[in-house]
Amino acid sequence: MDPALKLQIAHDTATALVARVRDEGTVDIVQRLLEYTREYGVGEIAELWASAPAHSLPGALWRLYVVHASIVNDPDTAAHAYQRGVTDMNTIDEVVAGARQPTGPEDIRELADEILRGAFVGELSDALERAAAYCRIEAHGVTTLVAGTEIGTSALLERAVTLADFALDLHACSVLARANKLN
Repeated sequence: MDPALKLQIAHDTATALVARVRDEGTVDIVQRLLEYTREYGVGEIAELWASAPAHSLPGALWRLYVVHASIVNDPDTAAHAYQRGVTDMNTIDEVVAGARQPTGPEDIRELADEILRGAFVGELSDALERAAAYCRIEAHGVTTLVAGTEIGTSALLERAVTLADFALDLHACSVLARANKLN
């Protein structure tokens, strides 16, 4: 597919999805979207969004869905790393992310749903900032866990680096969304 057309489709689908859910804005629609995402993922749409620039609406949505999927697919590791990050960090990120403390697997799944839901029915910039805070905490927690073990360190370190990069990108998208410039 022509890269320009692929990018245009990524932007169009992201804009249409956000606009449709915001316009109809019912709890039922958002819940169905979350359940569909949890069960089936976003498949081809995510592939389109994955190639979009990091600081764009489709780039932000792709990062939100990847973070959501990583939590849903392994809530035990996500909760453990998150809790470790909260314990070791002394920042406002814990408050911004908003997970219940102490954080267990069900709490972290709930946080993932809240953040994704907020991207569609709340203030998009706030949802993106919450996701960025979550990623910073999780990245720190994963790094701390890696420091204490010799097992599976390369995969865990890759996860920490990805989360740290996502945190920067999601924060930048939040700033753009707040200025009405995220497209």
